Amino acid sequence: MSQVHRAGDSGLERSVARPASSTGEGEEYTFEDVSVVMGTYNEEAAIGTVLADIERVTDGRAEVVCVDGSSDRTPEIAREHGARVIEQEPQGYGVAVRAAILAPERPVVVTTDCDDTYPMERLPEFLAGINAGYDVVSGDRLYHGADAMPTTNRLGNAAFALLASALMGERVHDTTTGMRAYRREVVESIEWTENTGLSAELLIRSLMRGYAVREIPIEYRERAGETKLDPFSGGAAIAKSILRAGIEERLR
Repeated sequence: MSQVHRAGDSGLERSVARPASSTGEGEEYTFEDVSVVMGTYNEEAAIGTVLADIERVTDGRAEVVCVDGSSDRTPEIAREHGARVIEQEPQGYGVAVRAAILAPERPVVVTTDCDDTYPMERLPEFLAGINAGYDVVSGDRLYHGADAMPTTNRLGNAAFALLASALMGERVHDTTTGMRAYRREVVESIEWTENTGLSAELLIRSLMRGYAVREIPIEYRERAGETKLDPFSGGAAIAKSILRAGIEERLR
């Protein structure tokens, strides 16, 4: 079974099952090998800030892909910042993010949200984790308490992590985070099925198939703009996704 390594845990720096893939002998991935992807839906209040942060942190070398179903100026602002925008009818979070993940061809894919809750300044650390040999590097929002997150969401996310951990037999701490880095072969090798619960599925199926995963603590900021997810119906959908993905992987 693969192991989840978490910053602050003993054994975090143990070697992983596979050496880091690279562009050549002795070379490491750079931001020119990175695509930062996101689903966007009416996020004109925050999208400009997020894309400006990505450009600043990566010196404009990372590709940005937005799969967009907005009715506001979100796609226009994204294009103004040099992002590749793929327009589609709104079909939910997972449909958009799945399309965004599979669209680019660069070897490292980083997912994030477009509401300015995630710290783009941590992108170098995510890339360093991939270069260290991890297949998935996952941002743990709950490590520092996630005080900016509504209490209902914070408790729900902690419960989702406990449920996933019980199903997998491996402790994870934040299954629903939107900020992760993946090797391209991970996202291309698995058939992703979930919508609202895609974030959890991306972690569960990767881990249960033996990929090396590292969780790193990240800060979580108050979102800019209005949330689109109802905490109760959305929470039920996420729990169902966790159960489905965990049971299916156990039966493989």
